[in-house]
Amino acid sequence: MSTKYRYLNYGLLISVLFLAFARTAGAESAKEQLQGTIDSVVEVLRTVRSQEDIERNRKSLRQILLTRFDFAAMAQTSLGKRWNDLKGEEGEFVSAFTDFVEHSYMSTLGSYQGEKVVYDSDWANGESAEVDTRVVGGQGSPIKIGYKLHLRGEQWMVYDAVIDDVSVVGNYRAQFARILHTASLEELIQNLRAKASGR
Repeated sequence: MSTKYRYLNYGLLISVLFLAFARTAGAESAKEQLQGTIDSVVEVLRTVRSQEDIERNRKSLRQILLTRFDFAAMAQTSLGKRWNDLKGEEGEFVSAFTDFVEHSYMSTLGSYQGEKVVYDSDWANGESAEVDTRVVGGQGSPIKIGYKLHLRGEQWMVYDAVIDDVSVVGNYRAQFARILHTASLEELIQNLRAKASGR
């Protein structure tokens, strides 16, 4: 896996874990929720030293992903206009997409090397917000990560992350579009499930 895509997955992992330890939103901004949880996130990442550590944390991390990350929105955006072609199979696609992304997260847990997150700018407009950060301290140059969030209930939920000007959801959309040039939606779902199971 290239350094750029390792950070792409790492950036998503950070965003998910930030929200996992978030306090009740109340009047807190999206940036405040992220900042308020960074120390807890780093502590979790520091505990991962082996595959056994990953397996031990798998169930709790899956629950974090399911409750704090807007996979439905990500899945729908990743398909674009083809979403309407699912015709009753939306839930199956979201499930396969969630398993696929979860597998990607799990494969990067051991890649943390003491990096730190620096907060730059942020803005909010009603129920939408963006928080711009940089990951520093690792190998190579700092990595820019811009989080896109929307308010769901009392929590700010990440629905996309832009890693060095590359949208995570946009990247998925491009991948899926290439696959769908020669494959059906059902075949795409099977492909996602195969990758999620490590095949």
